[in-house]
Amino acid sequence: MAALARRRPIEAAPVGGDTITAIPHQVSPVRLCVEDPDSRRLATESQTNLFKLRLANTQERRSQASYLIQRRYAWRGYAVGEHTDRTPSRITVAAHDRDATAGTVTVGLDSAEGLFVDGLYQAEADLLRAQGYRLAEFTKLAIDNNVHSKPLLAALFHIAFIYAKRIHRCTHLLIEVNPRHESYYRRMLGFEMAGPIRQDPRIGAPAQLLRLSLDYAQSEIARIGGNPNLSSITRSLYPYAFAEREQVMIERRLRALG
Repeated sequence: MAALARRRPIEAAPVGGDTITAIPHQVSPVRLCVEDPDSRRLATESQTNLFKLRLANTQERRSQASYLIQRRYAWRGYAVGEHTDRTPSRITVAAHDRDATAGTVTVGLDSAEGLFVDGLYQAEADLLRAQGYRLAEFTKLAIDNNVHSKPLLAALFHIAFIYAKRIHRCTHLLIEVNPRHESYYRRMLGFEMAGPIRQDPRIGAPAQLLRLSLDYAQSEIARIGGNPNLSSITRSLYPYAFAEREQVMIERRLRALG
């Protein structure tokens, strides 16, 4: 179909320091900045118009991510503890807008320590483990209420996906959401229900366990990723995902940053 045709190749701008990648505030024909020695965009893209995505690997960044999470959860009437995910099996990705944190997500790998979802859904997680699945989970996902950006949400998801799927070969992703948000995750990313609704005493709200096949996510990224123009005809976040060339560079960047 003509509607699914790829847009022309983009030119990506280099990023410095420990930035994984950067995306413009608004969707544009050239929307991603990654490490690329052949790029010519850096001189023309205003650096104040970019979300810079980095690992929350310093005390200041962890504190900023924790503040955003607590503020967003409190706004919904939820309780949440300190942002203390500092174990080898977890990384936190944060999007920075100038000096503020605009969004964050933590991705955890299954390990001897277990997963956060084991607190409410260990039986469901154990069933998946028994089937030989390699599990990962997303926790503490938050976007600043002043930021209305599907590309930013897609970028956070996709970087976490690259870490879980492409680097650590996980097969399935688990996430706990409020039941009223279940339809959004199902429609926009292809999640399926994986457990009954239960009351979560950790945040004082109901929770629903969802599961996503990372093979399915990978196929959707390959099919329509890197084509934000398709967002008007596809009710999905996948058109905002990075194209394959960009994925390769982001994976390389994540590996270099450890």
